Amino acid sequence: MNLQPPRPEAGYPPISEPKDVSGEIGVSSRWTAHRTALLQMLLSAVGVVVAVVLTSFHYGPATTAALCTGAGGCETVNTSPYSTIAGIPVALLGMGAYVAIGALAFLSTREGALAEQAHLAVFGLSLAGVLYSAYLTYLEIFVIRAICPWCVVSALIMTAIWISSVVDLVRRRRAAAEVNASP
Repeated sequence: MNLQPPRPEAGYPPISEPKDVSGEIGVSSRWTAHRTALLQMLLSAVGVVVAVVLTSFHYGPATTAALCTGAGGCETVNTSPYSTIAGIPVALLGMGAYVAIGALAFLSTREGALAEQAHLAVFGLSLAGVLYSAYLTYLEIFVIRAICPWCVVSALIMTAIWISSVVDLVRRRRAAAEVNASP
């Protein structure tokens, strides 16, 4: 029994080993990845500002009246039993998530093994943020029966970050497939 691979001259294409694609993204794809990271950093910065406003609502009802006019609901939502986890305001936890996402997005623009995984961490953290925002929105609508516009803005920001991370992951998969497919 012959266990040798067929030779190219026998009419078969040569057998090639799979390529290592870690870090092999074309210049165009790398620029797109940097733009995505910049978008994620910008959205994270806006998210931090929104989280600061929401945290101020939790600690200072006077700021609620000044910053949440017309729509109402801010004070009701931010003083509800669902506005804290173990005594920590949810808005403060959201601020931490936005800071972490911004730092990871920045890290993804650098070189190295950690940078290669940063985009996955942005995806995971933003997915958790979107799911938790959906839960909080459900609570606002069906349990608390009040809508906080700032909370809605935060949920939209987190959703935009998540969508950008999904697009980034798909783009990276395609670029890796193209590199693997090239001879």
